[in-house]
Amino acid sequence: MDSVQDFNSTTANPIITLPLATTNTGASPSSSSSITTTTTSPSTLSRYENQKRRDWNTFGQYLRNHRPPLSLSRCSGAHVLEFLRYLDQFGKTKVHTQLCPFFGHPNPPAPCPCPLRQAWGSLDALIGRLRAAFEEHGGKPENNPFGARAVRLYLREVRDSQSKARGISYEKKKRKRPPQQQNPASLMPPQAPPESTTSASENYQ
Repeated sequence: MDSVQDFNSTTANPIITLPLATTNTGASPSSSSSITTTTTSPSTLSRYENQKRRDWNTFGQYLRNHRPPLSLSRCSGAHVLEFLRYLDQFGKTKVHTQLCPFFGHPNPPAPCPCPLRQAWGSLDALIGRLRAAFEEHGGKPENNPFGARAVRLYLREVRDSQSKARGISYEKKKRKRPPQQQNPASLMPPQAPPESTTSASENYQ
């Protein structure tokens, strides 16, 4: 492992640290992958765009180091799942097994030998950025491997299993709508029409 690719993030997008080998596979970049790298100055891009570019370049390096090397045009949802499982070895989130006494405990009181994994939030944000980058680099939405059904099901499975193992909820909280302010005039009781002061006899004169 010679180089380190960091998936920087904000609070919503946790950090993924991904070492990748840089050994030459013997195949030229044009034959192994059609992924292109951007050369825009990082200072001119937002944090999200910088993050997306690093993710894209890292995935391209993963394809080149794949055995055998894999081109982007032949990449499928199954290969994306391989990539996500590969990332687990660099995870920093403790995921308790069912045999662990701290299974479902959000704040374990002592260490345990349970494995470290990539947090669901990290993987979900990563796939979102790669999905956008794929289409920005000329990929068709209907052929986007990052939007494959298998990838969505895998992320859902990771979310549910980690939620149970860590004793936390990933459900989004519904925003409460502010109470609508009523017009004060609408709260006043309806006023009766004024009584006519003209007698019926005067109306026919």
